[in-house]
Amino acid sequence: MNSTGVPTQLPPKPQPEGPASKLARQIGLFDATMLVMGGIVGAGIFINPYVVARRVHTPLLILGVWVAGGIVAMLGAFVYAELADRMPAVGGQYAYLREAFHPALGFAYGWVLLLVIQTGGMAAVTVTFARYFRELTGLNMSEQAIGLLILSLLTAVNCLGVKLGSRLQSVLMVCKIAGIAVLVAAGVFLIRAPHPLRTSLMDDGGSAELLSSIGAALVPVMFAYGGYQTANFVAGEIREPRRNLSRALLMGVGAVIVLYAGVNLADLRALGAAGLAATTVPATATMQSALGPAGVTFIALAIAISTVGFLSQSILTAPRVYFAMAEDGLFFRSMAAVNPRTRVPVIAIVAQSVWTAVILLAGRYEQILNYVISMDLLFMGLTATSVFIFRRRERMSSAHGGAQEGGYRVPGHPFTTVLFIGAAWAVVATTIYKYPANSLVGMGILAMGFPAYLLWRGWARTGAAAP
Repeated sequence: MNSTGVPTQLPPKPQPEGPASKLARQIGLFDATMLVMGGIVGAGIFINPYVVARRVHTPLLILGVWVAGGIVAMLGAFVYAELADRMPAVGGQYAYLREAFHPALGFAYGWVLLLVIQTGGMAAVTVTFARYFRELTGLNMSEQAIGLLILSLLTAVNCLGVKLGSRLQSVLMVCKIAGIAVLVAAGVFLIRAPHPLRTSLMDDGGSAELLSSIGAALVPVMFAYGGYQTANFVAGEIREPRRNLSRALLMGVGAVIVLYAGVNLADLRALGAAGLAATTVPATATMQSALGPAGVTFIALAIAISTVGFLSQSILTAPRVYFAMAEDGLFFRSMAAVNPRTRVPVIAIVAQSVWTAVILLAGRYEQILNYVISMDLLFMGLTATSVFIFRRRERMSSAHGGAQEGGYRVPGHPFTTVLFIGAAWAVVATTIYKYPANSLVGMGILAMGFPAYLLWRGWARTGAAAP
């Protein structure tokens, strides 16, 4: 800041001698796009459509909610694409919050990411994989043992280098796309007596609670579309990140919208709105109707592969946040250690997997998932507000002789940005209203992050030996 209170420079971009130089830029546009898609597509799209169908009851409304959720996700992709262009730094969302607001807020995000958001979701997905793997193989092992094995395997692969980890993730994502394509084709073309999609907008002539039902249906939909922002964590390892990461976000989210709409179209043609609401395994029911037992086996395999892909993406991306925190002196020093041969933060990767295993063995993942979505969307909304701060600093710097930045900008800003923030925080408010006890626990974990930040900041300022 100068004497007028105007920032003397724009938010910093990483330089070759910065922390990101420890890491290797080995991720290209295709692998980055697969990372975006892999962060979104897990097992949920094979299962969650029934949840939406129980809240809105006509084909048009069901498809409309999924499309609306996709539009909100694309608005979010616009936001993260601009942030990736402005600040292609390792750590992504942590770095944006740190620079726009305060290091304490960035730390709080990394804190809940490690303790609940990322690891709780990973533990739940690990269990899902173990269940389908046992069903497919008939292996006489516990779900926890299978889960620990797959976690260990994926952790080892990602410790061998970001190039190998990203290539594995890309292969798994291509397999996911193929599995979803088969599901869509079976539901659209192989159903002998498809259910009609041309029905009235509302099944009861205009319920007064229609808007409430749509709002409730959007909660699981927005959760299903979440995860694209995790690709920004590895900006420090993407080649030409200002160009490639922005493009990957837009292409990846756009492709997922098409996939999700196709899955719901297939389910509705095979099962109808009432049949979709009546089952808890819609993808399995659709494939059973189209291809019989072979279809059931195929979809179980597709779900197992999808869960492995999500785990692989999570192990690859999120540890870069803990690495960035440690580089700032705000987390365990060992988290900033980079293997000189593979050039990846091995300790951060292993630490996340170990904590995931603890949650898995403790059986606490279901409770954690109850407040993961509120924490995640709370910080996504905050991150979107940073666009206003960065743009204001840019204008002030330009007015005082600074250079005007070019590059990608959110189309329709500020209206589109405000719409995304409002949608994200509306889901947070809904979650708090419906699940106050779970939300209180989540907020408590978040609040614990601030004294933890003060502790690490104190060590960093005094030069004392931090852990």
